[in-house]
Amino acid sequence: MNKIFLVALREYKAIVKTKGFLIGLAIAPIFMAGGFLFALAADKMADTKDQRLAIVDASGVIAPVITSAAESRNKNEIYDKDHKKKTRPAYIIEILPTDSSDPEKQRLELSDRIRRGDLFAFLEIGADIVQPGTDPKSGSILFYSKNSAMDEMRRWLSYPINNELRRLRLAKAGIDAKAVPNLFDWTDVEGMELVSLDTKTGKTQEARRSNEGRAMGVPMAVAMVMYMLVIMGAAPLMNSVVEEKNQRIAELLLSSIRPMPFMAGKLIGGIAITLTAGSVYLAAALALIWKFNWLAFVPWPLMGWFTAYLLLLILMEGSIFISIGSACNDPRDMHNWMLPAMTPVILPLLMMMPMMQSPNSAFSTTVSLIPPFAPMLMMIRQASPAGIPTWQCWLAMAEVLAFTAFCLFVGARIFRVGILMSGKPPKLKELIRWAVRG
Repeated sequence: MNKIFLVALREYKAIVKTKGFLIGLAIAPIFMAGGFLFALAADKMADTKDQRLAIVDASGVIAPVITSAAESRNKNEIYDKDHKKKTRPAYIIEILPTDSSDPEKQRLELSDRIRRGDLFAFLEIGADIVQPGTDPKSGSILFYSKNSAMDEMRRWLSYPINNELRRLRLAKAGIDAKAVPNLFDWTDVEGMELVSLDTKTGKTQEARRSNEGRAMGVPMAVAMVMYMLVIMGAAPLMNSVVEEKNQRIAELLLSSIRPMPFMAGKLIGGIAITLTAGSVYLAAALALIWKFNWLAFVPWPLMGWFTAYLLLLILMEGSIFISIGSACNDPRDMHNWMLPAMTPVILPLLMMMPMMQSPNSAFSTTVSLIPPFAPMLMMIRQASPAGIPTWQCWLAMAEVLAFTAFCLFVGARIFRVGILMSGKPPKLKELIRWAVRG
């Protein structure tokens, strides 16, 4: 037992004392949150160059309304609070007559102007847009630009256009829009949590408004933190084994310790590394939670489940990494096996969105009970406000325990043979034979 902890301590110091571990500990959360940070930065550094829009309005009634709405926007919405800094581009409207004799030629000329940079986009409004008939072209509105699918201008145009169309259609029906001012008011459907009963007082507690940030943020944070800790605690074990094998250190160690305790020491070292990184992230998270008063969003009852699943996942992935590393002879072989070894933590990230949207669907339930994916997927489901049946949590835990024991058993048999093998790259058939025969 003493030798196991010596190996664990050696593994722990070899990783934690490196600059790479400290740098990774600092920048890993930044990379994970990079998309959100970049989106915020990009919004502040948005292009504010004026955008010119040409309108070809066959109906003759919509273009003036767009012009008026653009002027109001340019005056009131494109500057900051102090009206000093421009934060959004101004929309400059250019109204053109319809070329009914050759509309394709007009479209081509306007498209060429966009390519030259004279225009940002052009809008084509059908003649029968107010009362669309059977001809889809005459009752359509077409927006042309280099990136029409993502242009903010296209989304903005829908509001003034549709508001004017509603007014015109009411007028066509002989209804004064002023007589029904609330006819087109939009009322959001608010999400609410369930009403509950206070068991102590016997009184009904009012339902709280559901929070989209909590509904999506907590499951995503749980999955991302688990992924980061596996990368920092389990993944380096493969590289460590390959280095020790190439430098003949493993042979020296195996002269004084058997393969099974040797592997066990490495796994304990990986767990210690994970707990070290997890403690740092937990302290930082608690500081942020306290500062921004997010205590109500923290799923405290799930901390025990998270810790248990994380430790089992480290043991599962660590045994896989160590066994594969023992069969590899150089970094190239190791890199070829890295993606298959990471599958239990990569696939759950790809399935995260459907899990959060429907945590109790047949698909979510079935996939989350598959042992390699259960640690991350069950935590995503359990962190969802919808909750899941308790029996599924215990069943998944039992399956993960059994599968982790299986991985440890198989990994140990592969490690015992592979650590002393050299000369040729590992093949799946050989790994299976080592696992079966030992």
